[in-house]
Amino acid sequence: MSQTKQPTNWGALSVLISVFFFWGFVAASNGVFIPYCKAKFSLDQFQSQLIDFAFYGAYYLGALVLFLVSGSFKVDILNKWGFKNGIIYGLLISTAGAIAMIGAVNMGMYGFILGAFFIVALGFSLQQTAAQPFAISMGDPSGGASRLNLAGGINSLGTTIGPIAVGLVLFGSAAVTDDMIKSSSLASMMMLYGGVAALFLLAALIFFSSKKLPSGKNEEKFEDAHKAKNLLVIITVVMIGIFSYIFSRYNDAEFLQNAANHVHDYAGLVLTCVGMLAVVGGLLFAKSSAKTNAHGWGAMQYPQLVLGMLAIFTYVGVEVSIQSNLGELLRQPLLAHLLHPI
Repeated sequence: MSQTKQPTNWGALSVLISVFFFWGFVAASNGVFIPYCKAKFSLDQFQSQLIDFAFYGAYYLGALVLFLVSGSFKVDILNKWGFKNGIIYGLLISTAGAIAMIGAVNMGMYGFILGAFFIVALGFSLQQTAAQPFAISMGDPSGGASRLNLAGGINSLGTTIGPIAVGLVLFGSAAVTDDMIKSSSLASMMMLYGGVAALFLLAALIFFSSKKLPSGKNEEKFEDAHKAKNLLVIITVVMIGIFSYIFSRYNDAEFLQNAANHVHDYAGLVLTCVGMLAVVGGLLFAKSSAKTNAHGWGAMQYPQLVLGMLAIFTYVGVEVSIQSNLGELLRQPLLAHLLHPI
């Protein structure tokens, strides 16, 4: 006897998809903010990349903390809240980050701007953790991938529009030049994030007041994942140690002098490669170990999840690195000579 398929809740899904647009819009705009902050605060390329480091670091740390706290209390905290409330809380955190950005820009302190980016992305981390299973739950499970593909398409639309809109607000043109960046005012960045804060708050109110959206809870049993927790903590500690060393080099006078003289220091590059190997090696170890004994690995006992984690780690790393560095690369005299030898 065939089962009747659950119809897709299109009204609820259309409300939910709006946050996917925000993620793409704001994240892609970092590619504009990096050269903007680099010019305004006299940063080198590494320092300007801390915008992406703060932004995407918040994604990881936010999700990790939620995972660790849930494991400590043996309860799925997000499921206890409900996916709808999880998105509302995430939007409110992002609103706080956008408001903090206005204050950070007003004070003209790059460190505070990085902190504001971190808070905005921390809210995104909670939103994304809730929104993806929420989208799957809004219809028949067999069509969950299709609903996520639709949401991903809206996310890509935000990715396309974001840099153009930010360029128009900050510089009055989508085609940004170095002269535009130098002559622009930080007040335009404050105005932009005032609008972003208002949109985040409006989205939170829409989610709160929407009768179309269910609470978004499931009855799945909480699984012990102490092995996964230990692995992720070890990887995190390794990465913190590597980045702490790299950041400490900026207090080393000899390192700064070498950088000024374009003398390359490969220690940071080698350690970054070690960090990437720690992530990839750790995930492959989890896949192999869970295949032998699945107990204690939680969701990481499923090889498709671990392979998906490897895929998204590689994809986001490549995507963000290219987006944030291609513009600076194209300005390099050597590359310009190679592209236009005559």
